[in-house]
Amino acid sequence: MFLKPQLLRGLALGAVVLGMATTHAQAQTPDRKTALSGNVGLLQYNGNMGSDFWNRSGNDLMVGGGGTVTRYLSPTFDLALLGYYETYKFSSELRAGENFDARIGMVDLGIKLKLNNGKILKEESFIQPYLMGGGGMFLSNSSGRANGQNFGINQIRRPEVFGLAGLRFRVSEAVALDLTISQHYPFTERVDNLYGPTNPADKLYDRFLLSQAGITVALGKMKDEDKDGVSDKKDKCPGTPAGVAVDPNGCPLDKDGDGVPDYQDKCPDVKGVAALQGCPDRDGDGVTDADDACPDTPGKPELKGCPDADNDGVIDQNDKCPNTPSGVQVDASGCPLDKDGDGVPDYQDRCPNRPGPASNKGCPEVKAETKKRLSEATKYINFEFNKAVLLPSSYPTLKDLAKIMEEYPDYTLAISGHTDSKGADNYNLNLSDARAASARTYMLSQAVPADRIVSHGYGETKPIADNATAAGQALNRRVEFDLYLTGDPNASEVKYGPAPTIVPEPEKAAPVKKAPAKKAPARKKAPAKRK
Repeated sequence: MFLKPQLLRGLALGAVVLGMATTHAQAQTPDRKTALSGNVGLLQYNGNMGSDFWNRSGNDLMVGGGGTVTRYLSPTFDLALLGYYETYKFSSELRAGENFDARIGMVDLGIKLKLNNGKILKEESFIQPYLMGGGGMFLSNSSGRANGQNFGINQIRRPEVFGLAGLRFRVSEAVALDLTISQHYPFTERVDNLYGPTNPADKLYDRFLLSQAGITVALGKMKDEDKDGVSDKKDKCPGTPAGVAVDPNGCPLDKDGDGVPDYQDKCPDVKGVAALQGCPDRDGDGVTDADDACPDTPGKPELKGCPDADNDGVIDQNDKCPNTPSGVQVDASGCPLDKDGDGVPDYQDRCPNRPGPASNKGCPEVKAETKKRLSEATKYINFEFNKAVLLPSSYPTLKDLAKIMEEYPDYTLAISGHTDSKGADNYNLNLSDARAASARTYMLSQAVPADRIVSHGYGETKPIADNATAAGQALNRRVEFDLYLTGDPNASEVKYGPAPTIVPEPEKAAPVKKAPAKKAPARKKAPAKRK
């Protein structure tokens, strides 16, 4: 078979252009381990008759054909079985009139070293260089003229070794184009029939240069569970959702390189943080810059990313009272609420619903007239002799005191009971405590809340007059009423100190009946002393 040099060059150039114009995909992979190649080739001789290597001056060049079966071993190595056949003719320019015709076949087994193994070049490289070496059988029938004599057919069946260099161009997922050049050294010198004693130095001198162009088809089907176009063996991100664009490793694309894949990235063109679905956050406060009203100052998500140093819910730039204590309710300007408008903020105002001066903790002050009524009330509280039973004359005064309690709902009433010094100390203490409690009980009947009245007895310990006179004793037998802000110290205790501890009076034993005795003459009793 003869082929013009210009046509051969055109075929080779076309193969290269086609390879460069095609899409990515490696023809032979772990998923497509077996590949078949078909080749056309050009065989050239070098031996005793001369050399045809790289000689393009002839009018016609012979071409042959071949095939290769390749088996994938690893990213670096393949195993290949190669075959080639060509009818070859050579006319010597060195030795006039000598020539030979040969039908040549070669069958070889080779190890292929791939340079696109991920270490030198990427496995996905468009151009994939490789080297191959091995050996096999050289088969030839040759005839011609040598040493001035014609020779008949020499049948040659000899071993050979070869070395090959190649370029592969990826075409599609299963197809590639190959350009190779190799040298073959058959262990024979009989192809040109110049051998033996005549040419002892030329033994085993015949060799051949083989240039080939071919197409390779890889067999099998790639396993791709997530159907992202990357085989499972190479897929570093298996399980990618359907339809998601991936890189050569099978991982979802991430254009901005922020670690959030584009299909999950709400800001795919701007580098951001994973916690915010790939959107940026310059001040690191957890609010995306697009939603952050204060993007350069860390703030709170509930305040659109703006700071609030005193945690009152009003951002610092709008806060007219920036140091409000934690937990205090504020108005829109960040200042503490003052519902009654008395100038005392509610969190400091003991009476937030009624205006009062700051000197009285924001509560209404007790009027002078009311203080007078309280002071004079003690004069009108009376009890039965030596008892804690109120006399009816006391009721109007206690009712008036109940009205005062209604008028001043933020105050508590302290009731303290006192006696003169006549009688036992413990008896007097119990009596004073019972009388103060009796006044409290009556006021409770007038709808005064129990938690707003406190009563204590002081007995004879806090006199206000001299117990040596009847007038002084009368003044010391008293019940006093003192008003104070609820939550403040008890007014009676402020005035007199803590009340003494009450010790109950012992119960009197039942009288024991005795035998009647003679009565002594009766004597007049002294009049009883009143309490």
